[in-house]
Amino acid sequence: MVISSTVPRLVIAAPSSGSGKTTVATGLMAAFAERGLAVSPHKAGPDYIDPGYHALATGRPGRNLDAFMCGPDLVAPLFAHGAAGCDLAVVEGVMGLYDGAAGRGELASTAQVAKLLRAPVVLVVDASSQSRSVAALVHGFASFDPQVRLGGVILNKVGSDRHEAMLREALEEAGMPVLGVLRRAPQVATPSRHLGLVPVAERRADALAAVAALADQVRTGCDLDALMALARTAPPLACEPWSPEAAAAAREARGPGAGRPLVAVAGGPAFTFSYAEHAELLRAAGADVVTFDPLNDEALPPGTSGLVIGGGFPEVYAPELSANEPLRAAVAAFAAAGGPVAAECAGLLYLARSLDGKPMCGVLDADARMSERLTLGYREAVAVSDSPLAAAGTRLRGHEFHRTVVEPGSGAAAAWGFTHPERRVEGFVQGNVHASYLHTHWAAQPSVASRFAAAAADFAAAAAHRP
Repeated sequence: MVISSTVPRLVIAAPSSGSGKTTVATGLMAAFAERGLAVSPHKAGPDYIDPGYHALATGRPGRNLDAFMCGPDLVAPLFAHGAAGCDLAVVEGVMGLYDGAAGRGELASTAQVAKLLRAPVVLVVDASSQSRSVAALVHGFASFDPQVRLGGVILNKVGSDRHEAMLREALEEAGMPVLGVLRRAPQVATPSRHLGLVPVAERRADALAAVAALADQVRTGCDLDALMALARTAPPLACEPWSPEAAAAAREARGPGAGRPLVAVAGGPAFTFSYAEHAELLRAAGADVVTFDPLNDEALPPGTSGLVIGGGFPEVYAPELSANEPLRAAVAAFAAAGGPVAAECAGLLYLARSLDGKPMCGVLDADARMSERLTLGYREAVAVSDSPLAAAGTRLRGHEFHRTVVEPGSGAAAAWGFTHPERRVEGFVQGNVHASYLHTHWAAQPSVASRFAAAAADFAAAAAHRP
């Protein structure tokens, strides 16, 4: 059913990374939520960490809109699914406004997402080292693509009243509205490390205070009424909202009388990377989903018949993960018994024999260690082997983002063959275990969730008949 979404919406973009998009987007979300509005938070691109702060600011799941991994056709439906019933949607962009997948033109850029959503763009400009030149910069971004509607500017890191006056005068000459001015405020900066901001789950109390400070800064420095008025200029968005139930309708059939299998999903501070749609798809495919914390839980949830271990920062918590010997043994026993396991990036490291010399689960004949080299970028992949996630030959797109390397032993088949931008095989398929560095968005290939739920159901049924 095609529905016209009339949710007011804004895309928060910038000329480049580091300009203050996350500060402004998160602060806006929190400030509007404080007004009693239901705010739908979104993030362009694959990033997992910013949506955690968005969720803290709004009380709703932060959702990603990635035109590379999910395809341009799914951007509006996924947006409409997440924003249904909300008073306002705020989309934080990725990198610079026109930066997208390398060598693919506008694909996966903030500009493309804004056009697909028919949303006005607010440009966050780091004005700390410029005055009148800001007008030339903004003019260039406003005129580069006439289909991108730049509705105003928020000036960040402004040094003084005089600095602000010069910037406003220049932008007035250029005919560009100034919707906010934020002064330098290092006290609300969020800490970062080798892969970006520190996730909310690792610093919840401090993160709450930071989000409150961002809301106060934005409330003081931005014209919220003007921003809301701009958001309301977004025209109706005609699309069929994405539905996990519809996406999972083609799930593999299970035998009569089969119950709902229990899929345990790793969470807690060490495993914070997950897309909300994954759990929704698993539930729609007939599974129940529960979360467990590998740092503190000494056993898998009772009745676990499928195990999903996503991304995060196990390298930061290697000693604590290693010290939880009962859970490591439980995970190894579950895999050895044929339980379906899907592991991405951090999950791959956790299943290895060791991580930086600390014993891990030992499911895979491989050792992992930190590296100086950052591996980053979109990937196109084809499944090399049959696994609980995908039949051999299944094609999808994903994203790599890590500073670790895995030194494999033997005894496992590769999970993926990368076809772009480089050709190589990656990951492990061993028994009913699929482990890889590749982050994927299951909404793009819902058969992944359906296949995994079916594998969990088969394992549960087999376990029920064991003596």
